[in-house]
Amino acid sequence: MNKQELILIGTTWPFRGGGIASFNERLARSFQEQGYTVTIYTFSLQYPSFLFPGKSQYSDTAAPTDLTIHVSINSVNPFNWIKMGRIIRDKKASIVLVRYWIPFMGACLGTILKIVKKNKVSRIICIADNIIPHEHRIGDTALTQYFVKPIDAFITLSKKVAEDLKQFSNKKSITVEHPLYDHFGEIMSKQEARDRLGIAIEEKTILFFGFIRNYKGLDLLLQALAILKYEQQYHPEISVPKLIIAGEYYEDPNFYKKLIQSLGIEELIYSFTHFIQDEEVKYYLNACDFVIQPYRNATQSGVTPLAYHFEKPMLVTNVGALPDRVLADKSGVVTEATAESIALGIRKLYELGEDHFLMNLRNQKQKYTWEQLTTAIISLANYKNTSS
Repeated sequence: MNKQELILIGTTWPFRGGGIASFNERLARSFQEQGYTVTIYTFSLQYPSFLFPGKSQYSDTAAPTDLTIHVSINSVNPFNWIKMGRIIRDKKASIVLVRYWIPFMGACLGTILKIVKKNKVSRIICIADNIIPHEHRIGDTALTQYFVKPIDAFITLSKKVAEDLKQFSNKKSITVEHPLYDHFGEIMSKQEARDRLGIAIEEKTILFFGFIRNYKGLDLLLQALAILKYEQQYHPEISVPKLIIAGEYYEDPNFYKKLIQSLGIEELIYSFTHFIQDEEVKYYLNACDFVIQPYRNATQSGVTPLAYHFEKPMLVTNVGALPDRVLADKSGVVTEATAESIALGIRKLYELGEDHFLMNLRNQKQKYTWEQLTTAIISLANYKNTSS
């Protein structure tokens, strides 16, 4: 066994950055900085097309030169699972780290890890983004039950997922706050960012960022804007901001386009509904006044760490673990997941102003480090009393 060798199983390049892929690559670098030899096994086929509603799963960027990545796991080929299980088993790495975010991966990853566990030396640690998915399918429970059996211990990124995990496993787990994404560029002036996007500096502007899916509540935010526009007729002091929508549609875009038209808010929308490359992220975050997360349901969100990194106050709805990371009226506001409540929250953000939140944002962002996550993983790997 190589005590300083770690194998990471999960999505990285050649799949597009953002979300899990960016997280995994940043985590691998954090372990390398601590002296670990890190080998990544990612997918040669990740999702069949029926599970991927976006335009492309693949990155058009060159492979990272500082990471060792084997593009080798086929999520739908059982013969490949057995082969990869044997390859990773024979490496006898001290830590095998696996990401779990969707039950579809349960059969593939569960089979690989069941074989890896036979080497009796590798500690198998799972980072669980979700245990119970946002969008349920038949067989989800059975797939997750199969996946968790070979896991020695779990990292969860929210208390909500930690609670969900209890339905499937009593193995040791630690909840760690999602570290800040600190590799999307630095804070720049709002003027520079808006010049890049073609947005006037004097406009009040809020941001909805990320893949567009029903559970993220973009329609609630659009309705909230319509409420503000209506109220402004009678109360001219009310701010009606423009909305930057930055992210790719993962469902029918016509629903949102028709909603915008029916609400009569076309003039309030800046639409950038393509996949946002890593190098573009900084422009959207720096351009806005506030980040809005109007989710209907959630466990945790990678948008919150982005907002902290770029020191942007945020609105989150009171669902899942979203309010756990936002100090009410200090780093943002918390509302209910209704258009009326979101509209009130946007009003409150502008009434308080950006500067009101800045000191607390800067203080809070110091808590969310990658070292905190790697330390938790190492401590679980060294925990010898985890039941098998």
